Amino acid sequence: MTILFEKNTKTFHLQSKNTSYIFRIVKNGNLAHLYWGKKVNQYNGSNEFIFAERSFSPNPDPENWDARYSLDTLPQEYPAYGNSDFRNPAYQVQFENGTTITDLRYVSHVINQGKPLLADLPATYVESIDEAETLEITLVDELTNLKVILSYTIFNDFNAITRSSRFVNEGNSSLKLLKPASMSLDFQQNDFDLITLPGAWARERHIERADLRSGVQSIESRRGTSSHQQNPFMALVGKGTDENHGEVFAFNLVYSGNFLGSVEVDQFSNSRVTMGINPFDFNWLLKAGESFQTPEVVMVYSSDGLGAMSRTYHHLYRKRLCRGNYRDKERPILINNWEATYFDFNEEKIYEIAKKAKSLGVELFVLDDGWFGDRNSDKGSLGDWYIDKKKIPSGLDVLADKINKLDMKFGLWFEPEMISPDSDLYREHPDWCIHVPERNRSEGRNQLILDFSREDVCEEIIKRVSDILEKNPISYVKWDMNRHMTETGSASLPPERQRETAHRYMLGVYKVMERITTKFPHILFESCSGGGGRFDPGMLYYMPQTWTSDNTDAVERLKIQYGTSLAYPIISMGSHVSAVPNHQVNRMTSMDVRGHVAMSGNLGYELDVTKLTENELQAMAAQIKKYKKIRSIIQFGEFYRLLSPFSSNDTSWIYVTENKTEAVFVYISVLAIPNAPFKKIKLNGLASGKKYYIEELEKSYYGDELMNAGLNINHSHSDFSSILLTLKEI
Repeated sequence: MTILFEKNTKTFHLQSKNTSYIFRIVKNGNLAHLYWGKKVNQYNGSNEFIFAERSFSPNPDPENWDARYSLDTLPQEYPAYGNSDFRNPAYQVQFENGTTITDLRYVSHVINQGKPLLADLPATYVESIDEAETLEITLVDELTNLKVILSYTIFNDFNAITRSSRFVNEGNSSLKLLKPASMSLDFQQNDFDLITLPGAWARERHIERADLRSGVQSIESRRGTSSHQQNPFMALVGKGTDENHGEVFAFNLVYSGNFLGSVEVDQFSNSRVTMGINPFDFNWLLKAGESFQTPEVVMVYSSDGLGAMSRTYHHLYRKRLCRGNYRDKERPILINNWEATYFDFNEEKIYEIAKKAKSLGVELFVLDDGWFGDRNSDKGSLGDWYIDKKKIPSGLDVLADKINKLDMKFGLWFEPEMISPDSDLYREHPDWCIHVPERNRSEGRNQLILDFSREDVCEEIIKRVSDILEKNPISYVKWDMNRHMTETGSASLPPERQRETAHRYMLGVYKVMERITTKFPHILFESCSGGGGRFDPGMLYYMPQTWTSDNTDAVERLKIQYGTSLAYPIISMGSHVSAVPNHQVNRMTSMDVRGHVAMSGNLGYELDVTKLTENELQAMAAQIKKYKKIRSIIQFGEFYRLLSPFSSNDTSWIYVTENKTEAVFVYISVLAIPNAPFKKIKLNGLASGKKYYIEELEKSYYGDELMNAGLNINHSHSDFSSILLTLKEI
């Protein structure tokens, strides 16, 4: 790993083990992009810029420069708008005189070992300075003294580069930051497909692949969160790229609020990628001497298809984004009472479920919504974080202690960012919610959003949540967030800063999460937002796993979990077995399928075990016993997708340990097909020369045979069938 700067040609060359990223300072200080892709050992300019005079592409400095030179045709690193480039800019500012024209030029750069933290924002990190190198380039607009520092970090052990930008107002006047993208990158080609992860509540992160076309294609959220509807991930891939072959250029924003990612194909078939905070309804007042830090984008290159891209993200996020005591620990098997009882429970019922679950091998009981205030429905009490003595008369500490004495951990649900209009907290502080004066306060799930842009609100919530966690033996917290942002404004901000509210809210959420997770390092935190509405890298920095979706139907979960795996590690996915008929889609699926899908993540259960039949109890106990044997392979192994639910009736994947000595193979068939053809599937990720014993088949095969000749799959005569096989080197 190294970052090289060639003084004669003013070329930067960022090299990792398998990747090169190259750009150059041209003319009077513009930064122009040359290459990102498979590693080049030594770059000597084989793909130099070609300059040609183009009609309607003006020259920015006609007195001194060649007429063939225009920013409209130059592949750039961080472009502006208005001084000869008509494409999407990376940034835009407005000065006190109302103008928006800037001209950033290179001034200096520094190269340092390691990776600095980002102020007040989640980001990837290093544990030793020799794991990465960071290049910081300072650009300055001489007329206004606006300074922008572009940061590039390249990792040694990952084919990943992170980029971010920091704006510093070194002028004498205030300015407004209108658009602060974290990165921009120009490709001198457009023969790509665009892959994104759109969805909806209970239908998150479905894979969509489309031709790149002229004009702008984008993904974004204006909802105050990263959202169910879009995910801050996108990838440009070659036309023939699949799981194992072809080039991938992927982008993932480490941020949990409003975002925008776009690809613009221009008149000359160049493609410009831009990603960062959404400029919609955003501006930031930057006074003289103040600075603004953007979130980082994690950029991953793969020359070996989508599978290699995913494994890079999985390794990086699991080891250098997630933090805390649970980062490298196996995750406990849990049972959650939500779909078992909803709000209708008492102390005896909770203990009954926990005791029965413990007898089956469950390790953690989670008490979900309804334990606090006067919470018998979703119509009140959010913000009143004190125990409901009518439901739990002995107290939360006594109940948790009783469950702990079963040799079982105890977990609790919170929704700290929300407030109910029918709550003591709202009656005491009606201005503590996100709102606009004299405007209607829209409600979602009968609730409003607390204004985490306010210091007093953040401190009060830290106090209330900490009080519960300090006084009770709690080992797990599910942190939920169940509505999106409307009437976005803050009573604590002046008029000129109202459009800062959404980002300041997100900074407040991060601050509260940092304080609480640091204060209680023994607690495993799982983030949630109506399920997977905030499944993004920003959340994983504070909470190493996420409730993948409120939809627990095994068939729907195939697409949700498959799509999520494009960028996010398996150990970050909460996945539960629930009752049938399923509560979201009313589908009846087998216990095997429900178990095998839920075991393809962090296994949990979301049902009333006291009502199961003897056969169901035996099946559940067998699943738990099996999962305990294989969970380290699933949670820490390398993941290979084999069959996609988006293109097939069947879905398959395999987990392989890093030393390739063990593997877990899963195959799910949704609907039975009459007189179906015989099936075989080629495995992946195994070692060709190793011989593997398949316990369930009582047979042994070499890795090359399983990967090249394939494995026969038994014909299914019923809907919703599945196979789980364990492989071990002999």
